[in-house]
Amino acid sequence: HADYTGHLRYGGHNDPRGGGHFSGRLTAPLVFAGALARLYLRELGVEVAAHIASIGHVKDLSFDPVGVGREDLAALRAAAFPLVDPSQEAGMRAVVEEARKDRDSVGGVVECAAVGLPGGWGDPFFDSLESRVAQLIYSVPAVKGLEFGIGFNMASLRGSRTNDPFRIENGEVITSSNHNAGVNGGISNGMPMICRVAFKPTPSRGKTQATVDYQAKTEGEIAVQGRHDPCIVPRAVPVVEAAVLLALAD
Repeated sequence: HADYTGHLRYGGHNDPRGGGHFSGRLTAPLVFAGALARLYLRELGVEVAAHIASIGHVKDLSFDPVGVGREDLAALRAAAFPLVDPSQEAGMRAVVEEARKDRDSVGGVVECAAVGLPGGWGDPFFDSLESRVAQLIYSVPAVKGLEFGIGFNMASLRGSRTNDPFRIENGEVITSSNHNAGVNGGISNGMPMICRVAFKPTPSRGKTQATVDYQAKTEGEIAVQGRHDPCIVPRAVPVVEAAVLLALAD
């Protein structure tokens, strides 16, 4: 866990019990605040929901970047194990169970969408829509990656493939594609904002791993005992939603 860096940061006054400052338990107030932000955003016509995009090597279908709608998000929020393709649940659960039996852990990805977002939210630089969302997302324990739209895939494509052409539909300005996740220049353009968040495997696990005694300055091993989730990805879905909700409300 972050016991070592916490010791460095707080001079040994950090609370190591259950992860202390760095515990996933601290996402509970984040989710509560996100629920209040949801009520406020709903009055503005904005809806947010997420699903488990992958656990280990098992992947769910992705959101339709242009056509994802309120009904799709409502279905996910009503599901105990939110997936676009529910048939992937058994495979994901099998991957987690395999890791648990091996006293190990597995990571995954959560995909989140915001629809009904009006154009004009955000700023070009420090307060870009992406940077405000990113600040809160990276405050969630175990997050190690974040991308908007097609993200890193853009690096291997030409601009003719990554631009989102504007057009008029029913008198409204929309884009034909949504590779940029509804954000141009740090400001929303009115299309769905879609991001994906990568979670690392739980660091506390029953399998023996190398460590150090930083007071004695000796090397050693540790096998963490007690209850530790072999995969936190399903638990992280409402947390990602809350982070996005809070950023948008702000």
